[in-house]
Amino acid sequence: MTDRTVPLPAIAVRQRPAAVLAALAAVLCLAFLLGISVGAVPVPAGRIPAILWSFADPAVEVDAGQRSIVALIRLPRVLLGLVVGASLGMAGLLTQALFRNPLADPGLIGVAGGAALAAVATIVLGTAVIGGPLARLAGPYFLPIAAFLGALAATTLIFRLASDAGRVAVATLLLIGVAVNALAMTGIGFLTYVSDDQQLRTLTFWTMGALGSASWPMLSVALPAALLVLLASLRFAPALDLLQLGEAEARHLGVDVERLKRRAVIAVALLAGIAVASAGIVGFVGLVVPHLVRLLTGPAHRWVAPGSALLGAGLVLLADVLARVVVAPAELPIGLVTSALGAPFFLWLLVRRRREIG
Repeated sequence: MTDRTVPLPAIAVRQRPAAVLAALAAVLCLAFLLGISVGAVPVPAGRIPAILWSFADPAVEVDAGQRSIVALIRLPRVLLGLVVGASLGMAGLLTQALFRNPLADPGLIGVAGGAALAAVATIVLGTAVIGGPLARLAGPYFLPIAAFLGALAATTLIFRLASDAGRVAVATLLLIGVAVNALAMTGIGFLTYVSDDQQLRTLTFWTMGALGSASWPMLSVALPAALLVLLASLRFAPALDLLQLGEAEARHLGVDVERLKRRAVIAVALLAGIAVASAGIVGFVGLVVPHLVRLLTGPAHRWVAPGSALLGAGLVLLADVLARVVVAPAELPIGLVTSALGAPFFLWLLVRRRREIG
């Protein structure tokens, strides 16, 4: 993870980047419609535009039951899926660019572990121990707030430990992140052991990821925050391209490498924290999505960055649709679906990477 790190591999299959982004946007629109249409009570896709338009113009005549389902359940769920998928896709891209390794993942730097530990502690220990007035004030949002604060706390700890005289060593950052993750998993294991049956059920579903808790109040916080960080992250693209040449080369070309690393790590922490706090742990999206986009567009981050956000959002929405229909009328945790899709790809990626390195 130093300047001698093997750069991102050359990509053999590339398409016109603008056409790829247009195709990814089309896939996202299709996933959006499926996410609203599919469920225990189907909503015909042809009626969805009129239902959505009726929110702006109440004079539009639509089925009241279908409108309520879309307004109260499906639309918040789909929008939350957009937030989670785009955030994880962009966080994965920034992590891979920071470490200059396509096998890197946002979980490597301990953000997800910190968020998960805080959330599990909230579930098991309860508001009587760690909540108090804050829990009563936050109400049902105490769990996502705790998860987000856990992500920020883990990021702050890792960054301080990895900093030396104002510089952040990427290799040290990675090793400290692995250690923090191990400590977080130890804490989660202990809390799981001492939890009762009801807490264990809640904990299990949360750690597998789900979009069922989506609501408009949650989106009112998560959506603007994620959008702000996503737009800010797009500005990193030119500097990230130069960083792939190595830190020394990037400095000679005018990049403030230390500031770039700090901002990238903070962006990863915010994006992963928002995703974990909103939907629990959704695995493999941050690993798979950037690499897939890179295969199609090439390594230029001005294309890979928006492509990762688009494909991440579309993948999470399609995984959520599968989670609803595979064992209907029950629902699978979305994390199981993304892991089932991502694990085979990860194994293929490892084999490909080993052959390229020799």
